[in-house]
Amino acid sequence: MFDFGSHLRMLREKYGISQEELGHRVGRAGSVISNYENNLKVPTLDVLTTMAAIYNVSLDYLVGFDKKDQVLLNDMTDRQRDLIHRLVKELKESTKPKSGGLSADQQEILNLLMQEFSK
Repeated sequence: MFDFGSHLRMLREKYGISQEELGHRVGRAGSVISNYENNLKVPTLDVLTTMAAIYNVSLDYLVGFDKKDQVLLNDMTDRQRDLIHRLVKELKESTKPKSGGLSADQQEILNLLMQEFSK
């Protein structure tokens, strides 16, 4: 079973933030953060949203929904993210060519990705 409090503590410590500092950032007292970390209280949605922004994680990740296939695109340009999304969509929707391998569209997207990431 997922332990939200331990997960929250791990993130806070990873970022080197005290309970008081995190409390200040989310508009709560440090003692409330302690209660969250000890699973005595559950944060409201607005607090969870603020925490997710502070730690640069999704709400799903913050509250323990395991998304094994999730890929974070945080440090990419808009163009790089668009190409990644385009490639994923193309791979999901297209059928394989009779000859096997990648379709012309998939090859084009991969070429564009290589050019974009080599800049």
